Amino acid sequence: MKIKWKLFLVLLALSIWGIIAIIPYTLTIQGGLPTNLPVPVYVLLTIQIIQNTLLFAVAIFLGLTISKKVGLKLPILEGWLEGREVKQYLKSILGISVGLGILAGALIIGLDYLFSLLGLTSTLASVTQIYPPAWQGFLASFYGGINEEILLRLFLMSLLVWIFFKIKRTDNGKPTRTGSWLAIILAAVIFGVGHLPALLLVTPLTIPIIARVIILNAVGGIIFGWLYWKKGLESAMVSHFSADIILHVILPLAVLGGF
Repeated sequence: MKIKWKLFLVLLALSIWGIIAIIPYTLTIQGGLPTNLPVPVYVLLTIQIIQNTLLFAVAIFLGLTISKKVGLKLPILEGWLEGREVKQYLKSILGISVGLGILAGALIIGLDYLFSLLGLTSTLASVTQIYPPAWQGFLASFYGGINEEILLRLFLMSLLVWIFFKIKRTDNGKPTRTGSWLAIILAAVIFGVGHLPALLLVTPLTIPIIARVIILNAVGGIIFGWLYWKKGLESAMVSHFSADIILHVILPLAVLGGF
């Protein structure tokens, strides 16, 4: 199957923006740049951007190749690049995408509070002193909405759907609902696991904290995965971005104040 190179380049450009946008947030979480760097800061950041760009180039290439084999789509970007009308479809998915993103953010906050009532130390409370300001959270939300969806939905979930498709398919040669749901859930769990390295920078990891982080992030991952399956990758991206705005912009403003 031939790769759609225009679509590849658009997704790669978006992923590069996400890589750059999250840098201020990441530096704040890490407590700033390390001292006594062997190379100038701009050289280090350039190397990191190039490395991440290569990673996303591979993920996009494989994701686009695999997703088409199992019927997963990017209807808005594909239609736009092919000159088709996409405005109506964009309007039709915008409400559910934003709404489910807000729901995901609210569920994560609510579950986080519930876990704290059960005796676990609040993740937010443990890192409040270095919690990034809202403007950094806003920029970081692009990484969540774009880059994480490319890695975890376009690549990983598509790969899992394809694997289950190879094991069992419907009579008309499509992925089964069971296989699709298993892919959604597994990708969501991996999404939660992927947040552990960042958390390790600010707090020791224990079994309860690990379980909590995986559960909280899997909530969003399941919602985003369902949207990718039913509405397309762009819907999952919009929903993930909306959830991150709740978590990284609205919540810091409400708790800490200031932008």
